[in-house]
Amino acid sequence: METISFGTDGWRATLEEFTTPRVRMVGQAVATYLDDDGLEGPVAIGYDARETSRGFAEELSRVLCANGFDVLLSDRDRPTPLVAHAIVDRDLAGALVITASHNPPEYNGVKFIPDDGAPALPAVTDAIADRLAEPESLPEADHGTVREVDFAPSHADAVFDLVESITGSADLSGLSVAYDAMHGSGRGTTDAVLERAGADLERVRCERDPDFGGGSPEPAAENLETLIATVTDDSGVDLGIANDGDADRIAVVTPERGYLDENLFFAALYDYLLEDASGSAVRTVSTTYLIDRIAEAHGEPVREVPVGFKWVAEAMADGDALVGGEESGGFTVRGHVREKDGVLMALLAAAMHADEPLDERVDRLLETHGTVVQDKISVDCPDSEKTRVLDDLETAIPETVADTDVEDVNTADGFKLLLADGSWLLVRPSGTEPVLRVYAEAGDEKRVRELLEAGRGLLEPLV
Repeated sequence: METISFGTDGWRATLEEFTTPRVRMVGQAVATYLDDDGLEGPVAIGYDARETSRGFAEELSRVLCANGFDVLLSDRDRPTPLVAHAIVDRDLAGALVITASHNPPEYNGVKFIPDDGAPALPAVTDAIADRLAEPESLPEADHGTVREVDFAPSHADAVFDLVESITGSADLSGLSVAYDAMHGSGRGTTDAVLERAGADLERVRCERDPDFGGGSPEPAAENLETLIATVTDDSGVDLGIANDGDADRIAVVTPERGYLDENLFFAALYDYLLEDASGSAVRTVSTTYLIDRIAEAHGEPVREVPVGFKWVAEAMADGDALVGGEESGGFTVRGHVREKDGVLMALLAAAMHADEPLDERVDRLLETHGTVVQDKISVDCPDSEKTRVLDDLETAIPETVADTDVEDVNTADGFKLLLADGSWLLVRPSGTEPVLRVYAEAGDEKRVRELLEAGRGLLEPLV
């Protein structure tokens, strides 16, 4: 039981630790939690494209059924946001998804999504962790049933309806889009939505490979070389889109910039939505202050929350926010399930680009609100040492960083040092990997590099 720990977005571990008996214990804990909470409806179970994911999903189905719950099991690996949408669409008690998202193939994971379709908050995951136990079984006559379901059609319809309500049309006729599934669960889902909208589609890595081509299904620039080359080599492709392994995140590639920083895409998205709507934005502590500048220009507030989309989702509900997002490429908008959705964002990004090239919108935003550059690095740190290192850092925060005074320290999630020149440096523990993240934002790349190296210099003596 000590091995099972729910981090930023569920429990993830290597297959040495992520074993069938432990997955079954999680299934039993969820069944007990739902029963204790008086939730009797069906439970959805989804899974990603990893070799072991279908088998783990079937194990969860058996445990839930033995506890009296009917199960809707995805007919194939599908994006996590499709499962979250199914909860609300079908009035389910909740869902379990077997996925390790962007982690390499030697990992797997499991996450529970409550009956509102939003990520589970710590009160829920703590309650589940408290109920970890060996599986139990009701008399066979009281067992539930398992039915395989295709979650794609209803989600696609909802995505089209929402994008049409925002843009006036989801027609992408005449737009050429290259889509990279990274061999993950977006294949046959995101590309199908784009094609349904009329886009001329070029597919990249849209075949299932449980090993993701030998790498991680992480849509970072260094992992999208083929997609970037396809969009930037004057081949006539207008836009590039990629999803991570379970397609809840998006990466965008434009003809002029190549890989479009997720912060800049978030800014473009919020600016676009504000053309015909009003509302606040929710961003994580690691996400650009450019969002705040855009909001201020429109008289709108911004809510800053810790890293983790569960906090974004909670704040969106509290304030009926127009949009919520994080610098790692996870976004959702008002009117949709409060879970990051890379399929929805693919269609919306393409519709935005069809209306006005994203490069032009970003150029205008930077000209209006000032240039913003952000980057991050990782410093290796065992999970067991993260708390100690951060405790030690609390007493080692300097008065200046990279020759600039530290004006304030935000401790909402790790330590965010706000500097006198308007730049900032953030150090926080990863919730999914044995590393500490170091983020920096400033007005140019040279300054960001200086801040990141200063952050590394603060951490390495403490690890």
